[in-house]
Amino acid sequence: MNKQQIKTDNSYLNSKINLRVNHLPDQQSIKVLDCFAGRSRIWKEIKKKSNKNINVVGIDRISYGSTLKGDNVKYLKGMNLDKYDIIDLDAYGVPFKQLEIIFKKKYKGILFVTFVQSIFGRLPVRMLTKIGYTKNMIKKCPTLFNRNGIEKFKQYLAINGIKKIIIINKNNKKYLYIPSKPLQDKAFRDIINKRGY
Repeated sequence: MNKQQIKTDNSYLNSKINLRVNHLPDQQSIKVLDCFAGRSRIWKEIKKKSNKNINVVGIDRISYGSTLKGDNVKYLKGMNLDKYDIIDLDAYGVPFKQLEIIFKKKYKGILFVTFVQSIFGRLPVRMLTKIGYTKNMIKKCPTLFNRNGIEKFKQYLAINGIKKIIIINKNNKKYLYIPSKPLQDKAFRDIINKRGY
């Protein structure tokens, strides 16, 4: 398997699908913005497992059927995100630029985020500066500031008002469910217990 296939294949597909199926909103009709859609494999499987009416708008750099072709950052900047119940960021890496736009627009829906950091993986410098490190510090010892990336990512989420998350750990891949903003202040623990976490 070549490097390109590894990046585009859905490893741990069942974990991704189950995380989403277990945390779909209660309403019957759901609108999803899938920012790294590829061939929409994840959401096609979710539609098979759910009796809900799920309408997915996909974005990808390569056109696969009905997906919007192009840079999801440019699309996110120009779109009204409030009409989507779910935004899916199943990225290969850290979807920092996308989250910056989503947080700036004060999106209140559900987020599914994939966070991937290889052993020597660099974290976005702008993310590190947002949580308090200076560019000088990072430049002097980049390996130090790129350690334990998920903890730094959680700090970044916290400064953007995210109080509750569920993380599924699969080696260097982390799959996150971030509930809608109104749910952040409700009995989130009851929801987790009800769904078997």
